[in-house]
Amino acid sequence: MFMMGNKKKPATKNTKIDTLIGQNSEMHGDVIFSGGLHVDGVIKGNVFAEPESGSILSVSERGFIEGDVRVPNIILNGAVNGDVHAADHIELAEKARVTGNVYYKLIEMVRGAEVNGNLVHRNEGKQDYLPGPAKTSALAQESEDNS
Repeated sequence: MFMMGNKKKPATKNTKIDTLIGQNSEMHGDVIFSGGLHVDGVIKGNVFAEPESGSILSVSERGFIEGDVRVPNIILNGAVNGDVHAADHIELAEKARVTGNVYYKLIEMVRGAEVNGNLVHRNEGKQDYLPGPAKTSALAQESEDNS
């Protein structure tokens, strides 16, 4: 059998979906996860996963995130209103809409995807911009203490 485009996709450590945010769900607040997270609903808050975890976030065409996203692997076919940081790989599907900057190591972008911001390539050595959950918690506590 003849196969066109025998390209290998980047391997992720966790490709199964552990958590689902359903189409009729809306979450307020930051989401910190490991493994796989699929969003069909709305998240109003930031989404984080550890940079070295191999975690994956998928957002369907019905999904919407209002906040920054900092996840190693992202498959986006919905909308994000905030900056998107992909430590390893990001795939912007046909209905992907990003209003903010996209920071990436490896990017795939399909015709129809839209980025209203900058595309910024990051080398392997520049991963410090991705705070993990422990750092995120410390930053949140720090900002509460300063209030």
